[in-house]
Amino acid sequence: MEKHVQKRNEGKPGLPGWLKKRLEIRNHLSQTQFIAYGFLGIILLGTLILMLPVSNRSGQSLGFVNCLLTATSATCVTGLVAADTWSQWTLLGQLTILTMIQIGGLGFITIGVFLSILLRRKIGLKQRGLMQESVNTLQIGGVVRLAKHIVQWTLVFEGVGALLLSIRFIGEMGFIKGVYFGIFHSISAFCNAGFDLMGTREAYSSLTYYSNDWLVNLTVMSLIVIGGIGFIVWEDLGRNKLRVRKYRLHTKIVLVTTTILLFGGAAIFCLLERKNLMADMGVGERIWTSLFQSVTARTAGFNSIDTAALTDGSKLVTIVLMFIGGSPGSTAGGIKTTTLAVLLLCIRASVDQTDGVNVAGRRLDGDVIRQAGLILSFNLMLTVAASVWIVLFQPELLMSDVLFETFSAIGTAGMSTGITRALLPISKLALVVLMFCGRVGSLSSALAFTQSKKKPPVRLPMERITVG
Repeated sequence: MEKHVQKRNEGKPGLPGWLKKRLEIRNHLSQTQFIAYGFLGIILLGTLILMLPVSNRSGQSLGFVNCLLTATSATCVTGLVAADTWSQWTLLGQLTILTMIQIGGLGFITIGVFLSILLRRKIGLKQRGLMQESVNTLQIGGVVRLAKHIVQWTLVFEGVGALLLSIRFIGEMGFIKGVYFGIFHSISAFCNAGFDLMGTREAYSSLTYYSNDWLVNLTVMSLIVIGGIGFIVWEDLGRNKLRVRKYRLHTKIVLVTTTILLFGGAAIFCLLERKNLMADMGVGERIWTSLFQSVTARTAGFNSIDTAALTDGSKLVTIVLMFIGGSPGSTAGGIKTTTLAVLLLCIRASVDQTDGVNVAGRRLDGDVIRQAGLILSFNLMLTVAASVWIVLFQPELLMSDVLFETFSAIGTAGMSTGITRALLPISKLALVVLMFCGRVGSLSSALAFTQSKKKPPVRLPMERITVG
C-alpha cells in the first residue's frame, strides 16, 4: 500500500527536489533535534539582522562573533552582552533582541501552536509531542489548552508589568520613551532575560539607579519569579487555587524549593554584604537589595548593585543560585529547582537507608533520580571545560571571574563581573555554547547533535568496581 502511494505521488508533478529532501529530513528529526535546530535557526537569523549596519547606531557592524553572542544571549534569555544594548543598537536592533527574548522565553513551539489555534488549524499528534517536549509537561493530554493559557497569561503578566514600570519611567523619560522602556523591561524580566536599556543613563548600569525604588524592585522581582516557576505550576495553581492538598507533587516541590532559595539567599546576601556594598544603606534599601539580588541570581541577569564589587562569599552564593536556576518548563535556565530537590532527597534517603526516595507520601521514579544526576554532572563538566578553555587562551583573567561568567552562561543567568567584553572571540564562542546548552538543556543538546544508536541484542558481562 505504501509503495503504491509512493509511486502515485512520484508520478505527479509536485514539489521541487530540494523541498522534498528538506521535508524528508524534517520528518526524520526527533523532537529534541527539532527544538534544538529551531533555536539554532532563530539565533542565526537574529545574528544576521544584528550584523546589518542599520541595526547599529554607529552604522558599522559589531562583528559576527559579538552579534552571535548577543543573539544567543537574547534567544537563550541570558543577558550576557558584548555591548551596551541602548548605546550599541538602534530601534531595529533593540526590537530584534526583544523579539528573540520573547520567542526564547515562551519557546517557538508554544507560539507556533498558539498561532495554529488562532488560525483554526488542526494540531496533530506530532505537534502535541513537540509541545510536550518544549514545556516539559508531564503528559501529552491538554498541551494545546496549555499553550493557549501560556500565551494568554504571558500577555497579562507582561502587560501589567509594563503598565507598572511605565508609571515610573514616564515621569522620568516622557510618555513614548517611558512606555517603550516599560514594555521592554517587563518582557525582559518575565522571560528572565536580563537585557536592559539603562545605558541611556550610564552604560552597563542595569537597575542600579533603582536599588531603593519599591515599585521597580517589586514589579521586576514579581515578573522574574512568575516567569521562573514554570508553566506547569501556573496550570496547577490556576486549576486548584489555594487547595494545596490537590497540588501535584511537582508543584509542591517547586514552590517549597523556590521559597527557600529566595528568602534564604536574601538572608545570606544581607549578612555577607552588610559591611561592604550595604554598609551605607538604610534598613529598607538593604531588604530590597538583598531580595533583588537573590531573585535576579536565579537566571534573570539584572542587578541593582555592582556585581563586580561583591565579596567573594556573595559571588559564591550567586554562582550556586545561578547554577540552580528556575523551574522546569519556565522561562528560566539552570539545572532547575526540582533537580536540586531530587538530589537532596536522594542523599537523605541514602543516609536514612529508606526503600526508595520518598516525599509527601509519594515515591519518586528511579529514572527521574538518574536524570537529575546526569543533568548535574553534565552541566558541571561543561562549565569546568569551558572555564579551562577560556583560561588557556586568556591566562591573565582571574579564575573566580571566569567561573562566575561560565556558571552565568550555563545557567542562562546573565550576571557578569564585567569581563564579557574583554573576552577573545574564541572565549565568547565558549559562552555561546554554554548558553545554548543551558536553554535547550545540556542533555538535550548532546542528544540533538548525536546519532541515536540502537541497543545491542547482547549485553556485556558485568563486573563491579569500587567507588567513593
